[in-house]
Formats: sequence, structure tokens, C-alpha cells
Amino acid sequence: MVSEYLEFTNSRGDTIRLGDANIGLVSVEGLGDVGAEIQTHRSPFQDGATFVDALLEPRYVQTELIVRGGGYNVVRSERKRLTGVVNPKLGVGVLRYVADGEERQIMAIAESVPYYPDAEGRGERWQRALVTFVCPSPFWQDVNPTIIKLQDFVGNFFFPISFPASFSIRGDEENLLNTGDVPTPINVTFRGESVNPVITKVSTGEFIRINRTIPAEHSLIITTGFNEKSVKIIDPYGVESNAMGYIDLNSTFMSLDVGENKLSFITDGGSPEVFVEYRNLFLGV
Repeated sequence: MVSEYLEFTNSRGDTIRLGDANIGLVSVEGLGDVGAEIQTHRSPFQDGATFVDALLEPRYVQTELIVRGGGYNVVRSERKRLTGVVNPKLGVGVLRYVADGEERQIMAIAESVPYYPDAEGRGERWQRALVTFVCPSPFWQDVNPTIIKLQDFVGNFFFPISFPASFSIRGDEENLLNTGDVPTPINVTFRGESVNPVITKVSTGEFIRINRTIPAEHSLIITTGFNEKSVKIIDPYGVESNAMGYIDLNSTFMSLDVGENKLSFITDGGSPEVFVEYRNLFLGV
């Protein structure tokens, strides 16, 4: 028999398990099915249409629960706890799915306060409950991100020519594997001094270049997620500053394609440590 449960953590860090002795998980829908808007283009005199893109709708995860207790006072207490944790006024939280050791998570918010049917929906030691979670992004993702350190940084190259010259410093090339169902954004961190750092997706030629010097003991963090694009510099005291104004205008906030992706980095000076972080995204669990 499959051991399956959901766990919801709200924005305050309060967590409740949907599928234990006190709050049983009777049924769940929406783990895989999610609607799609198929976009097409039609030219004059064309039979049919040309496919352009498929955009997924938000995901709805519908759960039927049973709240249990040794007496009605316990049932009422558990019902109050459930309502408090999934309170939609707290904003978006994290819904985690666990089944036989497999774990995935998704950002979610309760569509409403839990519904507790009265007629034939309660007893002295139990209470039926219905909770629907709305997931603005439809993708399930890894609970823990994959973090790859780009290794083998090479120092400045100097050549005995008639004028002082220091050519760009090339760093490591690493293959990153996206095992998910769709492309996934990345976070890139340069730790330590770097001059005009560049991260490049070798297979497509896409790159992100920051035209400034990052001082020693500072970090440059680049985020490429949709509606989450950012470039930040963090000083040794944790103070953040916006560095979007230093980005090369030809830069692309790239994602990792499904399968293997080769990334490389390069700078004009310094010797930073470079880390790439991402989570695989899935259409269902």
C-alpha cells in the first residue's frame, strides 16, 4: 500500500500534515491534471492553424480530509488548528507531497477557509473537511535545490608583448542536468572579487554579463526566474544593493533546458567561487 500524505507550511512557518492519525487524507485531486491554453496563429487562406505555444493554467489541488479525536472537544481543537495553519490571509505557503520516499513541493495558498460540512459531515469523534489549494505556478519542484560549484578557476594570462595586457580569465565549464519536464530558471552566485563577470550557456550562446567590479568579500547573485529576475550585490554585512543597472543590454536571463546544459563563466579579473543553483520542475507527481 502506498504511503501518501501532504504537508502544508504557511508563511509564518506553521506546518500541518494532511494524512496522519488526527487529520486523515481521504482523497486528493490535482496532483497531475492542470489545464493548458493552446496558442495558435492563423494566416490568410491557411487550413487549420500553426501552433505557437502552450501556457499552463494555475494548479488546483483539492483535498478531502477527516478530522479525528477521542471526543468532540478534541475534534474541535484539531479543526481550529487546521483552519489556523491554512488561513489564506497569510498568503502563499509551501505544499509538500510525500509518497514512499519521493518528495515534491509547490507554492500554494488555500482558496478559502476550510469547509466543514454539517449535515452528515460530522460525528462525535470526527469531522469531514474540504480544502482546495491554488498553486499560481503549476510546477511541482524538488524540495532541495541542486547546487553545482564551477571548479578549476584559471588565473590571469599575461603575454610578453610591448604593452601591459591582461586577457580575460576563463573559468570552468560544467554540464548541468535538468531531469524535470520543463526548462528551469537558475540562481548564479559569484563569491569574492570579480571584474565584469559573465555566465554563459554554451549550447545556445546566451549569456549574462555584469559590467562592474565586485569587491572582495562581496557576492553577486543573479536570479533568472520569470517575474523573479534580479541582480544583487551583497556586502560582508549582508546588506543588499540592486545591480540591475550594470547588466549588459545583450544579456539573456536564461533557463536550463530539459536534459544536459553546459554552462561556463569568465571574468576580467579576480578569482571568485561560482555556484549555480536550480530545482527540477515537474508537471505531476
